[in-house]
Amino acid sequence: RPLAGQRVDWPIYGSDAGATKYSGASDIHRGNVAQLAPAWEWVTGEMPMPDKRVRPGTFQVTPIVVNDTMYVSTPYNRVVALDATTGRLIWEYDPRAYDAGQPPNGTGFVHRGVAMWTDGKERRILMNSRWRLIALNASTGKLVRSFGDTGVVDLLAHVSRPVNRLHYTQTSPPVVWQNLVIVGNGVADRLVYPGDPPGDVQAFDVRTGKRVWSWSGIPLSPSDEGATTWEKDSWRTTGHTNVWAPFSVDVERGLVYLPVSTPSNDGYGGTRLGDNLFAESIVCLDARTGTKRWHFQTVHHGLWDYDLPAPPVLGTVRVNGASKDIVAVPAKTGMLFVFDRVTGVPMWPIEERPVPASDVPAERAAPTQPFTVLPRPFAPQGFGDADLIDFTLEIRARAREFVQQFRMGPLYTPPSLNGTIIMPGNIGGAGWGGGAFDARSGTIYIKSTIQPSLLKVMPIVSPTDSVNAPYTL
Repeated sequence: RPLAGQRVDWPIYGSDAGATKYSGASDIHRGNVAQLAPAWEWVTGEMPMPDKRVRPGTFQVTPIVVNDTMYVSTPYNRVVALDATTGRLIWEYDPRAYDAGQPPNGTGFVHRGVAMWTDGKERRILMNSRWRLIALNASTGKLVRSFGDTGVVDLLAHVSRPVNRLHYTQTSPPVVWQNLVIVGNGVADRLVYPGDPPGDVQAFDVRTGKRVWSWSGIPLSPSDEGATTWEKDSWRTTGHTNVWAPFSVDVERGLVYLPVSTPSNDGYGGTRLGDNLFAESIVCLDARTGTKRWHFQTVHHGLWDYDLPAPPVLGTVRVNGASKDIVAVPAKTGMLFVFDRVTGVPMWPIEERPVPASDVPAERAAPTQPFTVLPRPFAPQGFGDADLIDFTLEIRARAREFVQQFRMGPLYTPPSLNGTIIMPGNIGGAGWGGGAFDARSGTIYIKSTIQPSLLKVMPIVSPTDSVNAPYTL
């Protein structure tokens, strides 16, 4: 542990490449935490821009701190360097992401952090802003002109299908491994149309900006692994299946762990029948080549927006007396999936259990879903009479009467035309806050949200250029 007063950097979004969110700082402890007081404050100053029809969302960044300099991304995608001791502004770079208008995500602009690369002599800040990857000099905030096209890489130049760039966005920081910067992307849930944006994960040379490899969560040909899990070649027109959440890296082994999101669309899969690999899967890639090493699908044929929302957490624990390098994957379902980091073998049994069927026309929910035996769920699963409000007998009776119009049941009860109450909700369980790991005790801490959601499938009467499907939520 560092000595009192010794500087402890936070150089990566999750503290380290394994996303443990652990700090060795020892100045703050149980004995003095109550004495903490504000040292300084810095305000983004960002406001809605009615002329551009944009607005900032909430300020969700996790700063990185290196050598007493704090690097921050703001909701409007500005990159700011601050003196971490005083809050003094050192420099800022504005990519003017707002000039293209509001991302169609329903939350306003949000961005959660930047990444840093160094070779020991030079330091670069990497920022993924909508469809651009930007390299900045960490000391000055100026574009690194030797990277890409005078400091900027077009992330859509080589993706697997033509994309409306206004429908492409970023909310999580890039990941750096050796001389590669690796990025996923965000696709708004509300975008539902044939050929909507795909979720290609791409790696670029951090010095030149040249693309080194890419990986697609959706098969790109009939012979690709998983293609048969997209019936009637639905992989050809289905999008999303992206990695919007941060991901993690085993630095020594060169393995990248991707928490893959849902396919389009979130609540209706009648146009993409089948299990839909590699949607809602933990996927391990070789960081050098992008080759898949192993995967595990945590939700088959997803209908609940139960995408994996947080970086997988790497750690070493003792299992049955033996030391094991593991990757722990917090899920919105309230389950924590734990695997051998190298082989992908579950550390404890995961059982396929029968789940309820769908009653939506042309839909076919997966007949079984994976359930962890250990660890036990960290959030309530399913919604029923016992979960109703019960402040008084009268209030409980009124609540019971009200919910009769909706479908309820165990975890994975599918969305319905009348509406299905699910728990954890689609923003429940482990959100993008994810988990934190203490290697000393082998304990993982998970932020859990208990918030029921109503998933009501509705027919689309008047298709548009951004919503065109038989049904959607």
